[in-house]
Amino acid sequence: MNIEQLDKDYAIPGQLTFIEGKGGLPMIQINSDKASALISMYAGQVLSYRPAGEPADLMFLSEKAYYQAAKAIKGGAPICWPWFGPDPAASGRAAHGFVRNRLWQIVNTEITTDGDVMVTLGLEDSAETKNIWPHAFTLTQQITVGKSLNLELITKNTGTAAFSITQAFHTYFNIGDINQTRVLGLEACQYIDKVDNSAEKQQTGAISVNAEVDRIYLAVKNEQVIEDAALERRIRITSSGNTTAVVWNPWEKIAAEMADLQDSDYRRFICVETANAAGDVIEVKPNSNCRLAANYCIERD
Repeated sequence: MNIEQLDKDYAIPGQLTFIEGKGGLPMIQINSDKASALISMYAGQVLSYRPAGEPADLMFLSEKAYYQAAKAIKGGAPICWPWFGPDPAASGRAAHGFVRNRLWQIVNTEITTDGDVMVTLGLEDSAETKNIWPHAFTLTQQITVGKSLNLELITKNTGTAAFSITQAFHTYFNIGDINQTRVLGLEACQYIDKVDNSAEKQQTGAISVNAEVDRIYLAVKNEQVIEDAALERRIRITSSGNTTAVVWNPWEKIAAEMADLQDSDYRRFICVETANAAGDVIEVKPNSNCRLAANYCIERD
């Protein structure tokens, strides 16, 4: 992609510009009166978001993240699509689908009526994607950067037969200390414990993390709150289009085994994912669409 041409066609003077990011990847830099953000067009992935006046980023981004073809970027808000987790067909395809290691196209940039900056990215089927997943589709992501960050993922079936998907915003939230962090809003929910052979269990009280956690919460309400005592803030997650949520932290052993994480990074992030996972499978009929949305807002007393 030609950065100069992108700037000419889609830049918003004083608020949005295109830059060459790490690994030579095209990225969108937003700096407005309300917030700053960095969006990678590779993977269609928000890497950074910070409201004006906030001392710390909303998102965690690994200093050892890969910025290269066929690799996922560790941090920010990766998109899992058209499946979440392992290949549902067990045919050797990559976990979490194929859109988080594809170059997305810019569809539009604009200032909304509220004065927020909105970026629309898109991805369509190709001969390459059909070799992986044999369906015709248009995938659109609307990213709205203002006093909160809003993500909407719209799947349209452009083919002649229905298809089914699972999906997620696999968002890495920046926290001061995992030992001083709690997740609220999932109390009394049933969950699938992926660390314990997918046993189904029930949550009691708020979620605290002191070991590896990999859970799919079922029949969730559409609001969770991350209490981050170390950074003296709360992160409120409001979602729509989903009935499941995922909470993940690799803890010490797995973090040390991941080449794109520093050994101690597990202390500095938690993933609370807005998802259609497990039995929350979405059927998309021909010429129809579905929408998954998440809004992230930082709150302080």
